Amino acid sequence: MIERLTIRRPDDWHVHLRDGDMLRAVAGYTARQFARAIVMPNLTPPVTSVAAVEAYRDRILAALPAGADFTPLMTCYLTDDSDPAEIARGHASGAWVACKLYPAHATTNSAHGVTDIRALTAVLETLQRIGMPLLIHGEVTDRDIDIFDREAVFVERVLAPLVRDYPELRIVLEHVTTTEAVDFVASAGPHVAATITPQHLLINRNALFDGGLRPHAYCLPVAKRERHRLAVRRAAVSGSPKFFLGTDSAPHGVHRKEAACGCAGIFNAPFALEGYARVFEEEGALDRLEGFASEHGARFYGLPLNDGTVTLERAAVTVPERIGEGDLAVVPFHAGETLAWRFVG
Repeated sequence: MIERLTIRRPDDWHVHLRDGDMLRAVAGYTARQFARAIVMPNLTPPVTSVAAVEAYRDRILAALPAGADFTPLMTCYLTDDSDPAEIARGHASGAWVACKLYPAHATTNSAHGVTDIRALTAVLETLQRIGMPLLIHGEVTDRDIDIFDREAVFVERVLAPLVRDYPELRIVLEHVTTTEAVDFVASAGPHVAATITPQHLLINRNALFDGGLRPHAYCLPVAKRERHRLAVRRAAVSGSPKFFLGTDSAPHGVHRKEAACGCAGIFNAPFALEGYARVFEEEGALDRLEGFASEHGARFYGLPLNDGTVTLERAAVTVPERIGEGDLAVVPFHAGETLAWRFVG
């Protein structure tokens, strides 16, 4: 039995760091485990300009604990009116590394998102030309589509035509949750990849209703049936370079989760690697964790692999019921559970 596991320092290719007091409360957890992270732009107002993303990056750096060695990789929030010239300018200057497509009203702070992908023709042509990745929250938002089917319908109606029409566009389908999404990514060309969260590897939709309504298991896309969870697990541990780590850690204060209309999002940053290690060990694939966590994403984005390492050791760790106080109190993923791995650093 492996007692200590050392891997190249990993990256998180999808994280929500929020802003203001919440940013200052949570940024250190991501920086503790990861060297870099793709930071989502769905603030209020959203990050749509070079000036806005540079200011946000400065706030993130200011929020980090002293001595933290962490690089935020910034993204541009796409709207129906996004300016291709501004996007290209920001990419050339290094202000942002990717664009994020939220279908309007698909998730938290997505009201300004894209209403019709056809409005983005000039943007998509620009992204393909300059080699800038498009990161996609892959769900349709039609109210007549069952919420558990929205990702699969998106793959069929939107993603497949997009890949056909823009064959050189680099696409990351974020937080895949279904067999349909996994199969599509696996069979698509080398320009299509996907991120996978710890929660979609560890819970199915039963977790939402375990002895009552469980708001802290609610995220978007929602967890699906067990067969989908197993398909996502197979993809994660397969060793395929198309699949890599993206926590989608998304903190909300307890008062915003335990509400009549609770927010979507799971805060997994404090114990992210411990959760992934659990999955890879259960699947007999600990030797593939390094590729998934530390190599595949960097290579897809064309970035160098990190120097340095991190270590996990086999030791019981009890996850606290809450982290933080007052309006900044957040319930972490695995709250109250005992995990078998401990992040050493």
